[in-house]
Amino acid sequence: MTLPVEAPRDPYAPRPIDLPTPVPLEPGADLSVLDEAKIIAAPDDPGDRPAWRAALQRWREEARGRIGYDGSLYDAGDGRWAATAWNVALVWLWDEVVRDWGGECFDADRLLAAYDDLGGLDAVVLWHAYPVIGVDPRNQFDWYDVPGLQDLVTGLQARGVRVFLDYNPWDVGTRRTGRSDAQQLAETVTRLGADGVFLDTLKQGDPGLLDTLAQLRPRPVLEGESRVPLARITDHQASWAQWFADSPVPGVLRARWFEQRHMMHHTRRWNRDHGAELRSAWVNGAGVLVWDVVFGVRVDWQPRDRAALRAMRRVQRHAEAHFLRGEWEPLAELHPDATVAGVAASCWRLDGVELWTLAGSGERDGTAYDGPLLVDAPEGGAVHVVLGDGTVPSGGIAGLVRVPAGASAPGWLGTLVAENAADPVPSAAPAEGPVTPPSPQRVLPAPALGVAPAGAVRPTPGERRLAVRWRHRETGLYEAAPFVDDWKPLPPRLHQLREDTRVVRLGAVAVDAVEVSNADFARFLAASGHRPHTAHRFLAHWRDGVPEPGTADEPVRYVDLDDARAYARWRGARLPTEDEWQAAAEEPGFRRAEPLVWQWTESEHRDGRTRWSVLKGGSSFAATGSDWYVDGGPQEPEWSVRFLLTQAGTGRSECIGFRCVVDLEERA
Repeated sequence: MTLPVEAPRDPYAPRPIDLPTPVPLEPGADLSVLDEAKIIAAPDDPGDRPAWRAALQRWREEARGRIGYDGSLYDAGDGRWAATAWNVALVWLWDEVVRDWGGECFDADRLLAAYDDLGGLDAVVLWHAYPVIGVDPRNQFDWYDVPGLQDLVTGLQARGVRVFLDYNPWDVGTRRTGRSDAQQLAETVTRLGADGVFLDTLKQGDPGLLDTLAQLRPRPVLEGESRVPLARITDHQASWAQWFADSPVPGVLRARWFEQRHMMHHTRRWNRDHGAELRSAWVNGAGVLVWDVVFGVRVDWQPRDRAALRAMRRVQRHAEAHFLRGEWEPLAELHPDATVAGVAASCWRLDGVELWTLAGSGERDGTAYDGPLLVDAPEGGAVHVVLGDGTVPSGGIAGLVRVPAGASAPGWLGTLVAENAADPVPSAAPAEGPVTPPSPQRVLPAPALGVAPAGAVRPTPGERRLAVRWRHRETGLYEAAPFVDDWKPLPPRLHQLREDTRVVRLGAVAVDAVEVSNADFARFLAASGHRPHTAHRFLAHWRDGVPEPGTADEPVRYVDLDDARAYARWRGARLPTEDEWQAAAEEPGFRRAEPLVWQWTESEHRDGRTRWSVLKGGSSFAATGSDWYVDGGPQEPEWSVRFLLTQAGTGRSECIGFRCVVDLEERA
C-alpha cells in the first residue's frame, strides 16, 4: 500500500491548530466546539454579526454552567494585579538592559528605561535557564541561584512592576534533589518574592503544582502558554497567546471572552511586523508580551509598532475599568461606510460612557480610513479621539470615547486626550523596512607573546577551511536571527543538525596540549593573589581553597570566562579562538584530560543586549530527556555551541574548563 505523501509545511504560515475557530450560526447549534478555540473567528459576512454576538453570549453562559465556573480568585487581592498587567517583557536575566556588566550588578531603572518607548512595563518575566541549561547537571532552579537577584525583584516591585519566574516542565535530565518540581518552584518563588509563574510549554499546571502554589501567601499568578482549558481559567489568571492566528476581521480571544478579567498576552516572537497581534489585542482589551530578544537573538520592534503599543497602554491604563467591568460588545455596529472599508471595533460601555477600540483592514500599507465611524451619535453628546488622529490606519488601530448627552465624562478623559495629541499613532504607515539589529561585534583578543609550554601544539598558519557543526536551536550560531518571520519553528527546522565550512586565516600560535589543571590554577592564585569580583561558585570543587587529593592533574573547573582570562594574562597567554582550538585539536599531540570538559574560547560576541561565546570539545556530562538542553557528551572538534554568557558566578560550571595559547609572532 502506498501511503500519501504529506505536503511540506509552510514555515511562514499558521498551522491548522493555530487557526481561528468559526462559530456555528444555525439555530440550536452545538456551540461546545468553541470550548477549545484559541480565537473565535469573526464571521465573513458583516450581516451575520448580530447572530454571531448572540451565539457568543449563549456559548459563554452554557460553558460556565457546564464546568461550574467559579471566578472568585479574580476578586481576591493577591492576584488582581494580573488583570491590568497589559505590557509584559520577557527578558533574559543577563540581557544588558537589566544587567550592568561593567558594574556587575542588576539595574531595575536601566531595564524600565529600555521599554519606555513601548509604553512602559507592568510585569517582567525573568528568563534564566534555557538556552544554557544542560551544559552541566544544574537544574532549572539552580539557575535562579543568583547573587543580587532578590534585590532586582524587590527593586522592580518598588517601581510598580510585577515579576514572573519561568518554570520548565521539560527539565527532567539534570540534577535531581528528591523534592518535587512543585516544592522547588514554591521555594524559589518564596525566596525571591516573585509575583507569578510563567508556565513554559504548559497550557496548565498539574494538580500537584497547583495545590502547592495555592498554599503560598501571597498566592502567585499562573500564566499558561497558549490555549488554557476552560476549567483552568478559574486558577490561571493569565495566559500567553503565542501562535494565535486571527481572522481577517479580528475575532474574539476565547479565554478573554469567557472571563473578561483573564489577562492574555499576544506575542509572535519572531515577527518583525507586529501589526496583526496588536490589532487583535486591542479589540480584545488584551495585553502584549514584548519579546525583542529571543533567547539571545535580537528581533527589534519597528517604530510604528512601538508607537501603537505605547498608545494602547495609555488608554488601557486610564480606562482600565472599562476593560475589566464594562459591557463588552465585540464587532460592534459601525457606520456602514466604515464596515465596507474593513474597519472593525469593540465597544466597552460603563456608566453611560462608551470606549471604542477600532482596527483597520488587514492591509498594513493601504490608505487610512477617514470617513464616518459611529452611528446614531447622540445629539449634544461628544466624541473624543483617544488613540490616533481621528482616522483608522490601514492595518492599524484607533480609539474613541463617546460621552452621550447627560452622561458625565470620566475624570481621566482630558488627560488621555492630551497625551494622545502629544504622541499620536501616525495614520499612514511610514515607508520603512524592518529594523535591522546591529551585528554582533567580535571581542578581539590582544596578542599574547608569552612562552609556549613544552609539547604545545602548533597548527600550520595561513588560510584553511574548517568544517563546523551545530544544532539549529533558537539561539542560532553565526546567523543574526535564525527564524525571523517563522510562524512557529518546529522540527525539522528547529533542532536540526547544521553543517557549514568556514574559511579562516590562522596566525602562528602555540596551543596548550592539555587543559589548565587544578595544580596550574593553584600556582596562579598563590602567585597573583587573584580574587574574583563575585566568589559565587568559584572553584566549588576544591576544599578549603585547595584541590582535592588526587585531582591536581584534572582540568580546573568552576571558572568563568573572566577567571580563565585572568589566568591567561598572568601566564603571558590568552585563550584560543574557536578556530585556533579546532585547528589544534586536529593536530597530533592535542589531548583531553579527564573528566572531559567543555572549553572556553576567545570567541566572544556582543550585540548590545546579549554576550555570548563559543564552547568547544564537549564534556563527560549529557542531559537527556529534552531537546531543549545543550548537547552534551564528548564532541568532535568541529562541534560548536553558542553559549550565552552570564555573571555573578553562574557561568562557573563543573563541566567547563580551558586551555591557553600564545602568539609566536606579532599579528598584522
